[in-house]
Amino acid sequence: MASHPQASSYTAAPPRGIFNLAWGVVATFLSVVWTAICAIGAAIAAMVNKPHAVTAVTRAWGRGIIAVSGIKVQIEGLENLQGLKSYVLVANHQSFFDIFASAAFMPGDPRFVAKKELLKVPLVGFAMQKGGHILIDRESGGKAIRKAIQIIRGGLDVCIFAEGHRFNDNCVHEFEDGAAWLAILSKLPAVPMSISGSGRFYPRGAIFVTPGLTMRMVIGKPISTEGMRSADRTELTRKLEEAVRASFTPEVRSDRFLGTES
Repeated sequence: MASHPQASSYTAAPPRGIFNLAWGVVATFLSVVWTAICAIGAAIAAMVNKPHAVTAVTRAWGRGIIAVSGIKVQIEGLENLQGLKSYVLVANHQSFFDIFASAAFMPGDPRFVAKKELLKVPLVGFAMQKGGHILIDRESGGKAIRKAIQIIRGGLDVCIFAEGHRFNDNCVHEFEDGAAWLAILSKLPAVPMSISGSGRFYPRGAIFVTPGLTMRMVIGKPISTEGMRSADRTELTRKLEEAVRASFTPEVRSDRFLGTES
């Protein structure tokens, strides 16, 4: 499957004045502190077997970071999740803010698939491991899939960034087939979601956030996996990638309101 880049780079961000730079430094510091607090809360909730409390803490974590950073989140297509008891959400990935926004605004009890390296992050790794998130490495994909299915059967949802890691070149890259495989094995609908703009204010490798900008999330129509077999995952992956590309926006306008804004 070709990657079909949609844009070579982001439109240049406005020059950062001293106020914007200071805001970014303060917002990043406060976000780290808030992450530590929420990680402890989520870990405690997980250890006493309160998955809905884990979700509530995670939602507060995401909303707090978005608020202190002054990020506007435009969301379209939430109605496509109505009536779904559980689902596999499949998205592209540009920055950590993709996780913050998904945790803050996606309905249900979302859990994330992430790399096992997060286990090395104090508190965060422990909270993710105990909170029902799926931490994987390249050598144990089958084991991770089985854990994800177990989590889904417990009534939780799974969010997967199907490109494999973050890209900040303002393109949608080729999807890996793990998300489609999980959706097929769990017999749950696969829901495509495009994320645009987040790489502009917190790209991979950034230290401080550039505050006050806008990101856009578009949730597509669910794709049923009823009757699909493991061999169908390549075709399902293609459909998910095409749906994400179709709604991806290379340049996000801050004055465009799509349904929910924070």
